[in-house]
Amino acid sequence: MDQHEPLSLNVPEPEVRPGGQPDFSSVKIPSAGAIRRPDVDEDPENMRDLAFGIIRVLNRNGEAVGPWAGTLTDGELRAGLEHMLTLRTYDARMMNAQRQGKTSFYMQHLGEEAVSCAFQQVLRQGDMNFPTYRQAGLLISSGYPLVTMMNQVYSNEADPLRGRQLPIMYSSKEHGFFSISGNLATQYIQAVGWAMASAISGDDKIAAAWIGDGSTAESDFHAALVFASTYKAPVVLNIVNNQWAISTFQGIARGGSGTFAARGHGFGIPALRVDGNDFLAVHAVGKWAAERARRNLGPTIVEYVTYRAGGHSTSDDPSAYRPKEESDAWPLGDPVLRLKAHLIARGLWSEERHKQLEAEVHDRVITAQKEAEAIGTLHTGRRPSPRDMFEDVYEEMPPHLIAQRHQAGY
Repeated sequence: MDQHEPLSLNVPEPEVRPGGQPDFSSVKIPSAGAIRRPDVDEDPENMRDLAFGIIRVLNRNGEAVGPWAGTLTDGELRAGLEHMLTLRTYDARMMNAQRQGKTSFYMQHLGEEAVSCAFQQVLRQGDMNFPTYRQAGLLISSGYPLVTMMNQVYSNEADPLRGRQLPIMYSSKEHGFFSISGNLATQYIQAVGWAMASAISGDDKIAAAWIGDGSTAESDFHAALVFASTYKAPVVLNIVNNQWAISTFQGIARGGSGTFAARGHGFGIPALRVDGNDFLAVHAVGKWAAERARRNLGPTIVEYVTYRAGGHSTSDDPSAYRPKEESDAWPLGDPVLRLKAHLIARGLWSEERHKQLEAEVHDRVITAQKEAEAIGTLHTGRRPSPRDMFEDVYEEMPPHLIAQRHQAGY
């Protein structure tokens, strides 16, 4: 009988731990403009290569190059910069508010602003996002009021969810933002189901699903891909690969597929990877995928290669599991600075105008914050009534809930 070595398991390890030198040599970055742009109706079998490159539009000089360039107007580019600056400023103010005890919890988007802010521009009124907790840029880019967002974070009397959701778990049907769930990956199957319902009813609205790299290991993710591919649901399946699932690096969830986008190959779904810190590239790929869905060509997987520059949340200390300098070493840069450089290179912007916009955005966010805090915060001001917990559950409140509400004194 042949003798074999004892069996063992492969446990992936990140390239570097705290105290080490950041190393992103494994991230293969093609030149801007190097990745081809297929026809929107190309057979998925013929575009398998797109799951392994990274689609980029902006080069190091801030120029838009290649076949994916040219999907945004000058006005849309300037609006995108303002939306990203607004999200970054909003984040900073809410992070400080949490440290001051004005809210219990917060999650920021630092380094990932381009993903949601650019994608929202490809959607139409009535389309529906099924987001995670790091896509508030979808709301900001669609004109959702900052004061309302802050009211939800503070859980005050004007919170549209009346204190019944964790801070940052926004919800707005009017703005195409489905209620966020803390049970990760559930939104993926919900998005596919909503898209299928849209098709069944003969509507023309599409859905966009959002998930982080870590949550792709959940069974809901794979179930969603089965249904999306089988029924050719009109949905864009977004994967935000920000390298870290809380303290677990992306290699654990990715498994042996090479990239998260490549997971689509087993389901016959076209899959692309895009530079998530390149506003122009995110918009171009999102527009391409949305067009496939609108033409009834089925789902598309889009992996956004980005980096979570801050902690996972206010409950997280990233220095415990990655080098403090790792964010600065990320090779795809800062999405805000890259779009700013592009606008300046085209003569559409300047350092002076940028400082002015930063000041305008800062004042706007501060004004909204004062308005929200005048209503109330976690420990001060006016709060939702406990009777609200009984509302919005049934169209007509059943007797047992009426009795419980009375027992509670309402």
